[in-house]
Amino acid sequence: MRVAGIMSGTSLDGVDVALVDIDDDGFDTVGFHTVAYPEALRAALLGVSNRTTHTREISRLNFLLPEVYAEAFFDACKAAGVDPKSVELIGCHGQTIFHESEPVEVLGRKIASTLQIGDGSVLAERTGVPVVSDFRPRDMAAGGKGAPLAPFVDYLLFRSDEFGRVALNIGGIANVTILPAKCAADDVVAFDTGPGNMVMDQLAARYSGGRQRCDEGGALAMAGEVNAELLAELLEDEYYTRTPPKTAGREQYGSEFVDRLIARGLGEADTMATAAMLTAATIAEGVYRFSAAEGDDQFSEAEQGGIGEVIVSGGGVHNPALMRMLRAELADMEVVDSSELGLDPDAKEAIAFAILAHETWHARANNLASATGAKRGVVLGKLSR
Repeated sequence: MRVAGIMSGTSLDGVDVALVDIDDDGFDTVGFHTVAYPEALRAALLGVSNRTTHTREISRLNFLLPEVYAEAFFDACKAAGVDPKSVELIGCHGQTIFHESEPVEVLGRKIASTLQIGDGSVLAERTGVPVVSDFRPRDMAAGGKGAPLAPFVDYLLFRSDEFGRVALNIGGIANVTILPAKCAADDVVAFDTGPGNMVMDQLAARYSGGRQRCDEGGALAMAGEVNAELLAELLEDEYYTRTPPKTAGREQYGSEFVDRLIARGLGEADTMATAAMLTAATIAEGVYRFSAAEGDDQFSEAEQGGIGEVIVSGGGVHNPALMRMLRAELADMEVVDSSELGLDPDAKEAIAFAILAHETWHARANNLASATGAKRGVVLGKLSR
């Protein structure tokens, strides 16, 4: 079955489309294409992401985004030389504009909630292909956090009988899937470790007057020095030691967080270096704190079932400063780019949503309850056909 996975993440940098052939033996990626968000669209999405706004703006963007997704889908097919009519299903994550995984009191009831925009019905109509969208709410209805969802795919792709692995994705938010050797699905631990590129990207945009969306090549971070005092203060956040399942997002690491960093009055390079180290240090904190078997700190001893390999995907792999810091923080583990295992690090999440949609189409549970905290496995998403 040929499935397209469409992903637009918390970095708000654009749309990734993966074209994937899936069967019982596995999958084969036949195309991958990225379309950057126009600056005006990115600004509009930031304006409704955990911000005071008008329902009119949310509604309009909810119908505008699938138009953008459809254009990206056809562009991806053209770039790969694939007939769009050969695609039988689309899995589309949509754009998260609010995610509150911990219940809060609302009109006398405790409610957790999430909102992804990018209407699946419009996308199905524009492409002529059935669409699975809005994946997170079903997991939350079953008592889960609604995230992370990619660990279901990490379990299928990366588990090993020989040694433990960590699948690390560094997008806007960083998340890990910890896969002990010979693990069953219930043994998997997965969670958001904290910021990925989100804080660094916002700093780059502020410092460049909007000309840059990221610290290109990690140049600014490499020119600076980590401020130990500020880093220690940031690491005091109880989120980093909280037991999973747990999720993070723009609600924690958005503009207000960046305002506080800039207000400390450090130089631009030192602030960027400290933000990069915050990402590396919190990833390492999560891996070390939650990957060891009780009483066992031999993380790198493959023969003991410890974690021997960290497989990195997402935009963070392109930041040499961050990767250098990460390897230093995880010095007793082998940190590898997912391309070394045959998986394009930029395409990983789009591929994941193609696989998740494929499972939904076949009415198979595709959340990993051990990762999200759901009471049981459920079939994710809404089908528009």
